[in-house]
Formats: sequence, structure tokens, C-alpha cells
Amino acid sequence: MKKELLATDFLDRATDLYGDSTGVITNDGTTYTYAEFGDRVNQLSHALTELGIEQGDRVAVLSPNTHWFLETLYAVTQLGAIHVALNYRLTPEDYRYILDDCGADVVVADYEYAGKVQAVRDDVDVDQFVGYEADRIEGAWRSYEELLAGRPTARPDRPAIEEADPAVINYTSGTTGDPKGVVRTHRTEHYHALCVTHHMEIEDSDTYLWTLPMFHCNGWGHEYAITGVGGTHVCQRDFSAERTFEQIREHDVSYLCGAPVVLNRLIEHAKETGCETTGDVPVRLATGANAPPESTIRNVEDEMGWTLIHLYGLTETAPVITTSNAPAKIAKNGRVYTKNRQGFAVLGAELRVVDEDGEDVPRDDETMGEIVVRGNQVMDRYWNKPEQTERAFNDRVEGWFHTGDIATIDADGMVSICDRKKDIIVSGGENISSLEVENAIYDHPAVTKTAVVGIPHEEWQETPLALVVTRADSTLTTADLESFLREKLAGYKVPTRIELVDDEDLPETATGKIQKTELRDRYAAE
Repeated sequence: MKKELLATDFLDRATDLYGDSTGVITNDGTTYTYAEFGDRVNQLSHALTELGIEQGDRVAVLSPNTHWFLETLYAVTQLGAIHVALNYRLTPEDYRYILDDCGADVVVADYEYAGKVQAVRDDVDVDQFVGYEADRIEGAWRSYEELLAGRPTARPDRPAIEEADPAVINYTSGTTGDPKGVVRTHRTEHYHALCVTHHMEIEDSDTYLWTLPMFHCNGWGHEYAITGVGGTHVCQRDFSAERTFEQIREHDVSYLCGAPVVLNRLIEHAKETGCETTGDVPVRLATGANAPPESTIRNVEDEMGWTLIHLYGLTETAPVITTSNAPAKIAKNGRVYTKNRQGFAVLGAELRVVDEDGEDVPRDDETMGEIVVRGNQVMDRYWNKPEQTERAFNDRVEGWFHTGDIATIDADGMVSICDRKKDIIVSGGENISSLEVENAIYDHPAVTKTAVVGIPHEEWQETPLALVVTRADSTLTTADLESFLREKLAGYKVPTRIELVDDEDLPETATGKIQKTELRDRYAAE
């Protein structure tokens, strides 16, 4: 038989089987069981219906990691409406574009960020504005809690939702143009969450700490996965290393996620303070973006005592399409070799590395090509962008999503990303992977953060520039670091320019990724 795969299935299961279990712990420590959480979701659904929200309408949400965000996600999707999560680090003009592009009917915003929407409120065709703690927002915003008050806690009548219907729209960063709305259906959300549950080893005994932004690829699927298994969400509005360790100890957190930059801050804090890094249970951490260098793997697993899981993907793929969480391959190839790469395709995904002609590159772990993928968790389309959708699925190979990531693949089918196409540095006709240079820099014990980008050069077209942040007590000089790198890299890969900078000089996205486009533009302008 066939049963529609719906994003609503996860909360339905939690309220049915785990109603009396702690489902959500808010930023201020308030606790909701899944039954209580489900009641609030239903109340919000009734309120949104009274505001005129119907199946297919778009509800835009601007919030940090809060229980309100989780409630709104489930309340919107069970009405058959479409949840549009907004990056809270964007500008008012970005919000104007996105709200117009998706045709938002309602905006629900947190008091801390609502002012950015208020600034363009008269420029967008939005019917209703709802605020989390609306009394702290300037302008006429309806109170979220007042909307819930007195509404029925019974589940509302749901429309006939099909798995092919859009569930969410996630907007890309827009670093190379206007942000693109990634349309994800109930089916893609459902299947991706099942993959995350399996490969991240999520169980009902897990307590998950929200350090990863909920808006980013639907929190890498954990908004659904943690809920569906009956685990506990611990909401943390803002990231700080000190607060993260406090939450881990207070709530016996067993699982969290973080980009490599987040890992480095946690490692640095643990070393500086000597704090306890776990509660009463073991901790595992999933990290994405760049592969963690060997020093990070050893610090997290050997010094902090955590288990490190590496994953890879994009907004368009939900994101998880590969993982290196593979005990058999770790046993065969070694921990550092395996975890220092993006890994193999997850269940339900097919992955290839292809050359310019769309042919598979040799599995020699040396020949580079672009990663293409197809699977149940890959996006449906870009919202209102048919030409870009067509190109994304048919550039080198017809019917495969093209990631734009350049990688090699080994005999075991494990991929290792060399760089984004746009981040490859072409110097004197030689291709230089900025990630390879960064990993070599991270091997120096004094380094806490780095970014390598290509900048214009009269003779060689481009040359590597390394921007490096060091520990507070470090005496490292640029000459010292250059000598260190010459022992690790081919001469043409060693940065011709090294600058020691402050942490704030390396701009980050909301997910902890360094914005290399901004750095290239900044230094090219010089």
C-alpha cells in the first residue's frame, strides 16, 4: 500500500507515543511535554485559520532558535500552508525581496529581529504581522501569545495534503545574486528526516541542543527528526561557547550540531577554562561545511571526549547527502582519513563525481570533478525560477542536481571536497584548493581560525591570500607560519600573502561559514 509521506507525521507520532515526555525546553528553561507542545501548535493553527491562512499560502518566520519557531513550523504545515524560514542576519532590503518573491501572506517575527521587517513593511504586500513578545516591537504587531489564548487545543481539520505539495521554502544566501527560494515538498522533508535519524543515530533518549540555526535547511532536518523519535529539544537563542557547555551539563545534552568555526570556539573555550564538557551522558556532534582538519578531530574526540560525525550537503539537498559516520570504513581506513572527508552517499541518494563532459572521474582520490546527486531528499525546484531550476538539474548531466562543489572520490565511494567551483584559486595555470591550504594552516597549534581566498595578481592571474586568527597568547609571526607551510605544501600553494587578523575581520554567515565572497571583494578592491 502507499501512504503519503508528510511533514506532519513527526509531531503526530510524538504526541501519540511521547505525549507525557519532555519535548521542548525553552531558552528561559520553561518545559513543555509533547502533549503541551502539540496543544500550542493546534491553537496557533486555529489562530492562523482565523487570520485567513489556507492551503498553499505562505507564512514567513523570522526567529532565532526558540520554541515559537518550532510551534509555527508545525502549525503552518498541518494547514497545508508553506513555511518560509528567514535568515535573521539579512538586511531589510533582503527581506523585502524575499517577502515579495514568495508572496508571503503573514509574517511572524521575534522581537529581536522584527524591526528589520518593520523597516520595509510599507513596501511589501503582506496581510498580517505577528510578533513573539509583540510589546517589545515598535509598530502595530499582533501578539503571538494573545492569538493562542483561548483557541481550541484540538487538532484542526486538515485539508487533503499530498506528499508532492510544498511544505517549506528555504532561501539560499544569495552570494552570487538574488536569494533563490528552494522548494521542499512534504515527501522530501519526510525522507530527509528519516535519513538524518538513521545516519546521526538519533533515538528517543537523545537531548538535542539547538546551536545550529533552525532556519538553516530546517535545522538540517532535526526539527522533524528529534520530534519524530520523541527526543528533547533544548532551545538556545544565541550561540556562545560558555552557554553551550552550561546547557550540556544542565540538561545532559547528548547531541548537537555545529560548523567548523563553532567547533573551534568550543575547543578554545574548553582549553582556556578547563570546564567539564559533558553531563552524565556521552556527547556526539555533527559538523558540516568544510571537512574538519585532523587537529579538530583529535581535539574534539581525544581532548573533549565527544564523538564527531561529519556530514555534507546544501540547502537544495536538505542538506544531508553524505556522511563519514561509517564504523566499518573507519576500521578499514582509519579515523582521521575517514572523518576528514565528506563521506559516502546516505540512504536513498545517488552521488557521482563527473568531469566537464559529464563522465565519471576515476575513483583514485586524485582526479577532480563536480559532485552531482539525485535522491528523495533533493529539492523540488527553485520558487519562480524555472530557468535556474533547469540549469541546476541538467548542466553536465541530465536529471542530476549539480552542487557546484569540486571533489575527488576514492575506491570506497567516499568523496572529499577540494573546493567550491568559485573558490578554486587558479595561480599560474595551477589549480589550488583553498580548503587544502586552510587545513595545513589549521595544523599549526596557534591558529584558531583562517580563510584562504584568491586575489588578483599581475603575473599569475591569482595568488592565495591567507587571513589568520591566532590564540590570544600566541607569538606566531607571518614569517613563522610561512615557514611552517613550506614544509607541508607544494611551493606554489603557499600563500604569497599572510595577514594576522582579528576574529571579527572574518565575516560569517548565520551558520558559522566564512563569507569568502565578501573577503575576495574586499581585497580585490585594494
